[in-house]
Amino acid sequence: MGDSQLYSDTFTLTEINDQKYDRVSRLKGNNENGDTEFTLDVNTELFPCNTGEHLSLVIASTLSLDGTKDDGKGWRGVSRGEQTLADEYDYVCHGKVYRHQFDEGDDENIKVYISFGGLLLYIQGPYRKLTPLRVDYVYLLIKR
Repeated sequence: MGDSQLYSDTFTLTEINDQKYDRVSRLKGNNENGDTEFTLDVNTELFPCNTGEHLSLVIASTLSLDGTKDDGKGWRGVSRGEQTLADEYDYVCHGKVYRHQFDEGDDENIKVYISFGGLLLYIQGPYRKLTPLRVDYVYLLIKR
C-alpha cells in the first residue's frame, strides 16, 4: 500500500440488490479472511457486477502516483496525458467520509460511512485496518 492508499483489500461479492433503482445496485461483500464487510452503491451502467465476483477495492487520499496531495484540484485538475492511480482501475469515485461508529462493547471493530455524491459505502472491520479512513475526502477505486 502506497502513501496515498489509506485502505486496500480484495472482496467477494455475496449479494447484489438492484430492486430500488434503475441504474444503481447495492453490492455486499466480504474480504478473503472474513473480518471486513462492505455495502456499496454502484452505477451498474458503468460497472456491472455479478455475485461471486472478486473485486480489489482501494480507498486513497489522492490520485497522484507519488502520493502528493491534490491541493483541492481534485480529479478534474488532472492534465491530459498525466498518469494517475485512476488509470489502473475500472471504477473511480470521489467522496467524503462522514461518519465513524463503534458498537457499544466492541472496541476492536469500527464502521465507516462514505458518501460519493449520494452513492454510499459502508465498511465494517478491524479498527487497526480502518483507522486511516479518518481523512475527510477520499477516492474509491475498484477493479476486477
